Amino acid sequence: MPADTVSVTGWGRTAPSAARLVRPRTFEEAALAVRGCGARGGIARGLGRAYGDAAQNAGGEVFDMTGLDRIHAIDADAGTVLCDAGVSLHRLMEVLLPLGWFVPVTPGTRYVTVGGAVGADIHGKNHHVSGSFSRHVASFELLTADGRVRTVVPGTPLFEATAGGMGLTGVILTATVRLQPVQTSWMSVDTERASDLDDLMARLADTDHRYRYSVAWIDLLARGKATGRAVLTRGDHAPLDALPRSARARRDPLSFRTSRLPAAPSFVPEGLLSRTTVGLFNELWYRKAPRARTGELQRIPAFFHPLDGVPHWNRVYGRGGFVQYQFVVGHGREDTLRRIVRRISERRCPSFLAVLKRFGDADPGWLSFPVPGWTLALDIPASLPGLGAFLDELDEEVAGAGGRVYLAKDSRLRPELLAAMYPRLDDFRALRAELDPRGVFTSDLSRRLCL
Repeated sequence: MPADTVSVTGWGRTAPSAARLVRPRTFEEAALAVRGCGARGGIARGLGRAYGDAAQNAGGEVFDMTGLDRIHAIDADAGTVLCDAGVSLHRLMEVLLPLGWFVPVTPGTRYVTVGGAVGADIHGKNHHVSGSFSRHVASFELLTADGRVRTVVPGTPLFEATAGGMGLTGVILTATVRLQPVQTSWMSVDTERASDLDDLMARLADTDHRYRYSVAWIDLLARGKATGRAVLTRGDHAPLDALPRSARARRDPLSFRTSRLPAAPSFVPEGLLSRTTVGLFNELWYRKAPRARTGELQRIPAFFHPLDGVPHWNRVYGRGGFVQYQFVVGHGREDTLRRIVRRISERRCPSFLAVLKRFGDADPGWLSFPVPGWTLALDIPASLPGLGAFLDELDEEVAGAGGRVYLAKDSRLRPELLAAMYPRLDDFRALRAELDPRGVFTSDLSRRLCL
């Protein structure tokens, strides 16, 4: 198998560590890679879109699973697909959309593998309706530390430990996923502006049930009466009769087209995303949004994955990288959300990628992130002075309110807060100790958080 010792980072480009990158091309090679792990163990890695250190393993092995990328079977009647774990959501869209099917859940990038989607139990703009990715998985095959390949189904402890378990129960080889039927590859989108955080939360709470997909971009540099002002974007898959009769779209309604801008340069000067430049961007972005617009037709990539059109967009933060911070607090804890938004605004954190969503019912994964309530995600340049101490304080607030941070985006949480955030942590540790007593599956994240 091809293997090199390389420096590996998450999408945030912080805390790189060197590991032996192994590239299996068959299930047998994956099993050999697991059996051949040294004392530092190994961890599966997909397309590297975890923001922190979940798919890093300093001094050990990292299994690049993107070579296992076959689509084995599509059941167009039942609406399911059986595929390798290394297949990306982008590839599934290319294949499935012309057949009238869409992935059940997609995050803000389609360059995520199916294995990564299960391991991080990803969520999207439709969590309040559809839950997280694992809710739509009928089964998966898991290569465990003893060399066995197990078929894992919902309702079992191994399923609940693996969904959101960040790759620490084994290597997912294949998955059978239930799909979402669609008539077109277009979205019907409503957009409106909210004047402040309370206005935004009221709009979300009152009318989210009307939409399958819902997300708000929030201006975290706005202060005073405008604190938390936002642009709210919601929509659903457009039916065929919503397309203009004379348009090309009506002749080929299920075509999947993407476009790409030039890649971000490999070198970006430090400080490009300052409070001044981000403040200017936020002002322009808010002002250009319509006060209220309904029924706009947008392509799927524009609605779900606008940043995917800029290859290597994470480079704009410079060599120091950035921290993606995402937390959730439950319904009834709105004051905690308000207080955190005010603190971020008063500290003038230069974040231009900040989104607020509402989560629906939780899924059963023991380390799955979503719980019913409010989730805020924001990016902050890692070089911002005092950032670590500031986020530590926010962690305390989140944990005190019964909330949690998202492990797939984390790069700096203190381990002593983990049990307060994830009540099934002891169950996860016990199953992992039984299943993998030698600690074959390990990562920089698992060592940092004592998982």
